[in-house]
Formats: sequence, structure tokens, C-alpha cells
Amino acid sequence: MFNLERALVRCRKFPDAESLLRTLLIHLADGCSLRETATRAKQGKIVSISDVALLKRLKSSGEWLRWMAQRVMEEWIDKQPSAIFGEDLKIRVVDSSTIQEPGSTGSTWRIHYSICLPSLRCDEVHITSPKTGESFKRFDIKSADLFVGDRGYAHPPGIAHVVNSGGAVLVRINLTTVPLVDEKGASFPLLQQLRTLRGRKVGDWDVWVKHREVTIAGRVCAIRKSKAAAEKARRKALRDNGRKGAKVRPETSESAAYTFVFTTLDRKVRPTTVLEVYRGRWQIELVFKRLKSIIGLGHLKNKDFQAAQAWMHGKLLVAFLVEALIVAAERFFPWGYPIAKEYAQGSLPLAGNVIDATSP
Repeated sequence: MFNLERALVRCRKFPDAESLLRTLLIHLADGCSLRETATRAKQGKIVSISDVALLKRLKSSGEWLRWMAQRVMEEWIDKQPSAIFGEDLKIRVVDSSTIQEPGSTGSTWRIHYSICLPSLRCDEVHITSPKTGESFKRFDIKSADLFVGDRGYAHPPGIAHVVNSGGAVLVRINLTTVPLVDEKGASFPLLQQLRTLRGRKVGDWDVWVKHREVTIAGRVCAIRKSKAAAEKARRKALRDNGRKGAKVRPETSESAAYTFVFTTLDRKVRPTTVLEVYRGRWQIELVFKRLKSIIGLGHLKNKDFQAAQAWMHGKLLVAFLVEALIVAAERFFPWGYPIAKEYAQGSLPLAGNVIDATSP
């Protein structure tokens, strides 16, 4: 269990944990600057503190905020599929987001982050210019790390960086960014193989990726989307390419009907498990999309690593608190108790649980 005293050591101005959390939530939930947060806290008779002192307190509260976010998630939010919680691998979900400092002249930055599953611990953060693209090469690799990324990370140099450092990769790909070959070195007919999938059949094919003089062995795991999901993906491809003034190739449109990933995990890991791991990555991405659109993740308040890390943990806490309130509302019964022994069975479905509401 997390030791609260570590967050409150040398607390000085703050009389207790409640006043510290209330003050931090003004900054994290309301999106106020540190200076405005200090002013509001003083006017609200919570605490009298300077913005500089508040920044120091935020930096020292990162682990506390992470611990609270994890506990709220464990208590209120449905867990990810048990398939992703292996003990042999440290699962690291990586992503990036463009953020901007407040104000009309605020600088634009790109934040690259890594979050562990299932602990939600943000273990690595890098802040760069928006011109710096997504790549596994931005992160430190340790043996037994499993890096999970979306198509922005599907590039042979980044994949080689992880594998050469002793890690494993699970990344979504498209038809062109990661050239695949078969055991004889010939181009792997990926689209032709995808066409063989019917219903809920899961594809699993051995492939190799070449990077310079290195050949990386792996697998492609794939599944066909539902008609609704496939049509949504096609519309998105048309919309995205339309913004760039490019036409969508017929092959690209056809491949939108499938979800397919490349992984270096060996065959001890079933293809269904591989896809479930990737689904776990998608859930984290949705959390950050909500953070950015609703809770102000899109405006970076601090470029200091420790402060940015604590800020991200605090944003996760706010997101899970909001979702916990939604779940609590769905569990509300005017008469004080559920009629059924298991209210989730036999009761009127409302908005659905959090996972149902966010599944792709």
C-alpha cells in the first residue's frame, strides 16, 4: 500500500491530505494555472501558498496521485481482460499527443509517454517539438519489456531498437509502413491472407521484418471487423486522405475491414491473447482522448519531467473519478438496494459499464 506520509512530508502549509488534494484538483480538474490555483485556494480558505511552492508540492505528489488513480480504477472501473496481465512481461503502452501552452502565443509541444499495464504507472515521459515523430526509439528499453503501440510506431528502425535491446513489440500496422517478407525473403502477401478470414476466425502468420542487415522474426495476428466497424474505418480513411489531398488506394480501403498487428511474441502467446493485449492499449488511448478533450490534457502547464509526470497521473485520477461517478449513478436505486442479487443481470441496461461504453 502507498505510504501517504511520503506525499505529505514537509507539507508545511497544508494541514492535511484533504487540503492538498483539493488544491491539486483545482489545477488538475479545472485546468487553472499554478498561480490561479494558488489564488483560488487562498480565496477558498483552503491554504495560502505561492505558485512556486505549489509546483514543488505537485512534483512530490506524483506517486500519490498515481496510487489514487490506480485504486479508483480497481474499485470502480471494469478491469481489462485477464489476458493482458501476464507476469513474464512488463507491458508498456506508448503514445504521444500534441499539446499547447496556454495563451494565444503559447508554444506547441509533443508529449511522448509510456504507461504500464495494469498499474497505470507513467514510467517515462519526453517532451519535444511537434516535428519530432512517434518512435519506439524515444524510449529506454529493458529486457522483458513489451512495447505496445499504434500505427504511428510501425517502422522497422523503432522495432529493431526494441528487439536489439531485449524487448518485445506489439504494434498495429498497415499495408506499407512495415514491409513484410516470408521465410524465403519474398514479399509477404498480407492482403491476400487477410481475405481468407471469415466470421470470427483469427489469422496468425509467420513473417519477417528487414532493417538494414538485420532480419526480425515475428507474426501477424489479424481479425475481421464487423460491417459497422469496417465502414467506419473506411470513412475515416477517406476523410483523413481527403484532408491531405490524396486518393485512397483500393487496397487501403479493403484493408480497413481488418485489424492486424505485428508482434515478436512467440507462439506460446495465442493470437487471441495478442489481440486482447492490443485492445488494452486502445482503452488507454481512449482515456487520454477524454483527458485531452474534456479535462484539458491538451494544455501543458509544466515542461519539467517530474512535474509533467505528476500532472499526467493527476489527470488520470480526475478521469477515473469522473468515470466512477458515472458508474455510481448507474448503480443508484431509489429504494436503496438492487432487486436482483446481481443487479448487472436482469436489470434495465442504462449507459452500460465503462468498458462497454469505450470499446472500439
